[in-house]
Amino acid sequence: MPRNQVQRAFFAFVTVFVTVHAYVFYSLYVVNGDTLMAVNRAPSVLRAIRQQGGVYMMGRFLPIWAVVIIEFCLAYSLEMLVGSPYSFKLAAKCFDPRETHPVLFETAIICATVGIMCPAMSFLAAWLYYPYYMGFHFFTLLANWLKLVCLNFPFAFFTQLFFIQPFVRTVFRTVFKKDIEAREKSFGKPAAEALAFEEEQQSEADVIADVMLLADQIKEKLAAQYK
Repeated sequence: MPRNQVQRAFFAFVTVFVTVHAYVFYSLYVVNGDTLMAVNRAPSVLRAIRQQGGVYMMGRFLPIWAVVIIEFCLAYSLEMLVGSPYSFKLAAKCFDPRETHPVLFETAIICATVGIMCPAMSFLAAWLYYPYYMGFHFFTLLANWLKLVCLNFPFAFFTQLFFIQPFVRTVFRTVFKKDIEAREKSFGKPAAEALAFEEEQQSEADVIADVMLLADQIKEKLAAQYK
């Protein structure tokens, strides 16, 4: 598990990088692929996107690479400020990291991360992909959010549990192999997990302050754009 800010940033970067690309593919091809091809009368999703001038986001059409960058920045910020610290704390409330098998504890962290990040990112996506050309209605936004949660949660749970997190943790252990071996040799694996938990608790106040600042910035941008 990540034990300092550099390792947490690396772990979150790889996780979000893989996840965002998977979600963009899932959203464009699996969820909306047939609709895009039917509306634009195109034989493929990519051609349909090119014909309509890009992917609809924030009231305009943007190229796919711009959509990926925007979602990456939002997801990475949420992962660093909320997902990473609080998923560990939620898992530690149910399982003692000093006594729980590492595989079970890591699975609990993955489930907690999905439970936090899926509704949060779906809420942001409800704002980003809202059909503003039809006017804005709060209940439509709420309905779109719940719809996105229902569509995204199963995909998020199974991909994170069986593909993305095992891959990311393999990459992490490969990059930080020496540090992990030295830490587990000194403390033992369960004790190392517990020590990481204590380090996370020490930064809780800073995390909360960063989350509030990010929320204010998002509100200011939305207010300025749709004033």
